Amino acid sequence: MKWLAWVLPLSIGAQAYAQSNEAGATSPARNDATTQTRQVNQQIASYLNLADKRDFEDAGRGFISSLPQPVLTTASGRTVVDLTRYAFLRPGTEAPPTVNPSLWRQEQILTMNGLFKVVDGIYQVRNIDLANITFIRGATGWIVVDTGSSAETAKAALELVNEKVERRPVSAVIITHSHVDHFSGIRGVVDEKDVASGKVPLIAPEGFMEEAISENIFAGNAMSRRASYMYGDLLEKDPKGTVGSGLGLVNATGTLTLLQPNRLIKKTGEKLTVDGVDVVFQMAPGTEAPAEMLFYFPQFKALDLAEDANHSLHNILTLRGAKARSAQKWAAALDQTIAMFGNDAQVSFGSHHWPQWGNERVVEHLSKQRDLYKYINDQTLRMANEGLTMHEIAEQFVLPDSLAKEFYNRGYYGNLKHDVRSTYQLYLGWWDANPANLDPLPPTEEAKKYVELIGADKIMANARDAYSKGEYRWVATITNKLVFAQPDNQAARRLEADALEQLGYQSESGTVRNVYLSGAHELRGGVKKMAGVNTAAPDIITAMSLEMFLDFLAIHLNGPRAANKNYAFNLILPDVKKQFALTVRNGVMNYVEGRPLEHADGTITFDKSTLDDIALGNVKLQQLSETGKVKFDGDKAKFREMLGMFDKFDYWFSIAEP
Repeated sequence: MKWLAWVLPLSIGAQAYAQSNEAGATSPARNDATTQTRQVNQQIASYLNLADKRDFEDAGRGFISSLPQPVLTTASGRTVVDLTRYAFLRPGTEAPPTVNPSLWRQEQILTMNGLFKVVDGIYQVRNIDLANITFIRGATGWIVVDTGSSAETAKAALELVNEKVERRPVSAVIITHSHVDHFSGIRGVVDEKDVASGKVPLIAPEGFMEEAISENIFAGNAMSRRASYMYGDLLEKDPKGTVGSGLGLVNATGTLTLLQPNRLIKKTGEKLTVDGVDVVFQMAPGTEAPAEMLFYFPQFKALDLAEDANHSLHNILTLRGAKARSAQKWAAALDQTIAMFGNDAQVSFGSHHWPQWGNERVVEHLSKQRDLYKYINDQTLRMANEGLTMHEIAEQFVLPDSLAKEFYNRGYYGNLKHDVRSTYQLYLGWWDANPANLDPLPPTEEAKKYVELIGADKIMANARDAYSKGEYRWVATITNKLVFAQPDNQAARRLEADALEQLGYQSESGTVRNVYLSGAHELRGGVKKMAGVNTAAPDIITAMSLEMFLDFLAIHLNGPRAANKNYAFNLILPDVKKQFALTVRNGVMNYVEGRPLEHADGTITFDKSTLDDIALGNVKLQQLSETGKVKFDGDKAKFREMLGMFDKFDYWFSIAEP
């Protein structure tokens, strides 16, 4: 069972954004914006009405107080959030040439942090974490909606509302959906025993636990690494680095926690009275999250939009990687929201960004976000049915001005081209139907053949000329061929980095900017392996079902190495009264519950709690042998041989280079 010490720590919860470099890394030398980049950014400034201050006014409406201290730390002193590092974004400052002016405006709004009153009885703590934490005044205490991504930020939010509004206990918690930035602060606001006993209702959509745990496990290592690009974890926080993600200002990197809900919502129209407050629920699975719900508070005439309507175009397929979402389902959910609550709602708020006040504005926001996703879905399919390929559609795709000029439809977190490609992928897959593209060469092999055909000197000369003309996408394309064919070609690495940097400076999406700049960072300085990356959380590990754990383990099996091997073991877990037969044959690990093998190579007996301790690194295998927590009967040598067939995933794999 030695594999348990390394199988899990880098793979659980890819959205538990990498904690490796919270203080930021020193970037290699960075460039200023070129003339062409300044021109691109000026075009955006000319297209949009950046003088419109309504969003600034709305985001500041109802402000009560900021955090007493702008820096939050864990009990051990590690920084969780440092809001002072975003002081360069203060409202009123003009966008520097190295930041898209529309993105600069969005991130300026998101610097407005602290406690805000939405309406009498509803308060939000915003922008001290990626997601908002909302407090509803119930009959006896606070009903908390979403808890952020860290126990420390959730605790700070609760302390702030208690100090500045009214000191009350937490009487209930509602989790809108299954993404970690919405549930992982739970232990910062409620005690586990109060949830387990039912004293405090913990309400979530059906499928919450399965999705909260599983979404990022099976591809978790890759997803975590990609998330480090998406959120700019290794970038400095400044006008030449990350300025946020567009969805929020800062990702808290504190303690991840999870508790089992004691009340699941299963159908649209379901009603509950929670601590004296009536709530009407709308299910929205398969939209922004696999398990998600919106809900309405009739007595406040207030609508919680979860993360299905925001002040940004969202992701149809997140850059960190996940299953593609359906823009059609998303639009249909928002249409249902309008039908159910559009006549009555006087205010809407969500898990990110700031509220809308007034029925007309609530419905307009919902209607135009609905039409945004419906337009993406329908027009992508129209163009696909006319024979255009994924990339051709993305290149030609333009939103109507009536949608595109609404700031809440701009691609600050999602990205229009990426969403169009993702919609194409959802329906038709990655292949464009051109036979020449059905089985492409792998990147390095293809790159070497391009360089052999064209010549490195000619590629560099062409790339330098293209860079001088501002053709940065082409520069990145051809220099990337050189980098993959000749990883030590420093001139090619520098020029590709320069091109990616300018693309980042031009990007309206915070996450796209982070991806480009992270690529430039890697090309200039290589992959810097930082110590302390660990996205595992005890609550998430212990909440994994044994079946999920075994499925996850099977992914680590090196099939080619194990192809001609045969192993068979019985696993017995007395504390949970379960047993499994585990076999490895044909390079595949299978398991079955409740049917032990008569002729096994061995039998291993251990408690589920012991499995959790090993997975968390609290106990080593050698110690278990001494304490007798693991009992082994059979062929130990064969078991050790089988363990050698499982791969250990390296978090710090290369992305921008071979």
